[in-house]
Amino acid sequence: MFVFAVVCVLLAIALSGAGNERAGVLDVLKAQARGDANGVLAELPACRAEPGCAAGVRALTARLKAPGKVEILIYEPSVHLALTRRVGTGRVAWRIGDRLPTVQCVRARREGPLTGGGVQLLSISAPIGRQAPCP
Repeated sequence: MFVFAVVCVLLAIALSGAGNERAGVLDVLKAQARGDANGVLAELPACRAEPGCAAGVRALTARLKAPGKVEILIYEPSVHLALTRRVGTGRVAWRIGDRLPTVQCVRARREGPLTGGGVQLLSISAPIGRQAPCP
């Protein structure tokens, strides 16, 4: 019984990672829409530490600024189930109000229950084609 309970807890932690990742991505998108580059970089500490990445985020944020409510249309997480540390690329299609959707790729590091759980967003791409895959 104890082993079953432990396995259930580990699986619950592993499966909650995708939801936590999506929530972090939504925070990034909202900051982009507000034109708040510092807010975006606060969610992307690895990018903030790299001058080239940070400069790209500042330019991207200025370009994507728009009024309205941010809505995620589709989110494909970087990793569906992580039991240990994994890095992957997620894909998000989102929009503000009645605008056409914007699609971006989000690089994330996911920790599984065996490595402490948690999600760290690493970077976000410039918009890609609506049907384009992430690398």
